[in-house]
Amino acid sequence: MSPRHPAERTHRSALSRRGKLAAAALAAALLAGPGIAQAAPQQPAPVARHQAAAATITWTLERAGNPTQDQQTAYDLITKAMNAAVARYNNLSDLGKSITVRYDPSVPTADGSNKGTIRFGSNRSYMTERTALHEIAHTIGVGTSANWNSLSSGGTWHGAQATALVKQFDGSAATLSTGGGHFWPYGLNFENEFSNTAADRHVQIVAAMVRDGL
Repeated sequence: MSPRHPAERTHRSALSRRGKLAAAALAAALLAGPGIAQAAPQQPAPVARHQAAAATITWTLERAGNPTQDQQTAYDLITKAMNAAVARYNNLSDLGKSITVRYDPSVPTADGSNKGTIRFGSNRSYMTERTALHEIAHTIGVGTSANWNSLSSGGTWHGAQATALVKQFDGSAATLSTGGGHFWPYGLNFENEFSNTAADRHVQIVAAMVRDGL
């Protein structure tokens, strides 16, 4: 047998190394799964989050088809008052109510029902935002809901939320007094009680009363 040529030995060594590399690659492919490419891990799809829309107060004014000058003047004043009051409620609370407003000259001042109606009488001095805020509170349940009497028995509001809020406003000794279907302070029971601060606090207290179970 003739001795192997050095070039032949080198060629066989290279073939051996290539064979080992090929075998290693084949083993890796088999471990990964036959014919399956390794993809990057996928991020989970974002979960859709649904947030309930806040409730709002809406209102409509019943108008005569052919209003007199008296009616038109009243409609203009009532519209201005209601727009301001409803905007304040919607800005400061998530209370919801659909309200129907009427001009009724037989009403001495104004009144509100938890059935969702407000009536303004002919006295122009009551066609104000203060009156509108006060009467909206009645439509929401102040002095008119089934739970009003139990929550306001003894002349004091017993709900924790509204009580805590008036203490935050006026100090630790403050309480919410009740009587005749109304509350004070911040009940806006008279025109001289109105200010922007008092009006804001009125809305916040009514909303707290609702959370108390009004």
